[in-house]
Amino acid sequence: MPEGFAGKVVWLIGNKGMLGTELSLLLEERKIPFTGTDRDVDITDEAALTGFARQKPVNWIVNCAAYTAVDKAEDDGETCRALNTLGAANIARCAKSTGARLIQLSTDYVFDGKGNAAGDAAPRPCREDDETNPIGVYGLTKRDGEQMVLENNPASYIIRTAWLYGAYGNNFVRTMLRLMGERDEVNVVNDQRGSPTWARDLAGLILTLIETADKPGAVVPCGIYHYTNEGNISWFDFALEIYRQGRSRGLLVKDCKVKPCTSTEFPARVKRPEYSVLDKTKIKTTLGITIPAWDKSLGSFLGILTKDKGSQWKI
Repeated sequence: MPEGFAGKVVWLIGNKGMLGTELSLLLEERKIPFTGTDRDVDITDEAALTGFARQKPVNWIVNCAAYTAVDKAEDDGETCRALNTLGAANIARCAKSTGARLIQLSTDYVFDGKGNAAGDAAPRPCREDDETNPIGVYGLTKRDGEQMVLENNPASYIIRTAWLYGAYGNNFVRTMLRLMGERDEVNVVNDQRGSPTWARDLAGLILTLIETADKPGAVVPCGIYHYTNEGNISWFDFALEIYRQGRSRGLLVKDCKVKPCTSTEFPARVKRPEYSVLDKTKIKTTLGITIPAWDKSLGSFLGILTKDKGSQWKI
């Protein structure tokens, strides 16, 4: 167990999702005491949350639970708000009442995807203090959830991330590998830019934040932080690299053309942000960390898939 975690217990909410599963495995690997819950403890029920937290000493709560079906949220706004906004507020109050510190996960969808540029200026990475302007129900409920967390428990940390992928659950990398293995060509949008984020890197960052904040004399101000892997690309660029590395590692055995297209060719219920690049200066400076480049982390992830191909990793 890392020295900074001695005597600490982490409560991981949403432990069965993509990020929650990676974080659970990392906690187990590092022998850090934790308890994980999913739907067995209803985050829309504040009494249930508080009752569970008081059953055992919990020092940190990490909330990975969320309603993430972006298009479906437009017709299911009540459920989306119950989980992303009201649920987050309940967890914040629970953390405050039990003396635990909270890490809440959020998203680039709190922004409108214009890079906070005025007029015709080129977009720039969004900073933590930039004005939010969500363009769909999902983004709106996550933005409101951030506000509710900080209003109900100012001693909280919020980590916004983007373009998350990993070994568990549906995500862009696994979908591309499947389609590239089935088809002769795939079309991928080339007019949306962002920074891919490996769920395992984000899980490691969360543990680094906890360990650093608990060090004697350490100063890690509460509030909002951004984290993604380094670099920014289009979904088309991402797909090209998935194909290149997938072929070189033997995960893809047939040729497949990757062709660029526009977002209008893939109409969706909710418009996706055109520019989802997040500025990570604050978290790098505060924690003194170096963040892996997106293509290096992709390689690490695909390396795991290659090593375990045919076992638990089903593409």
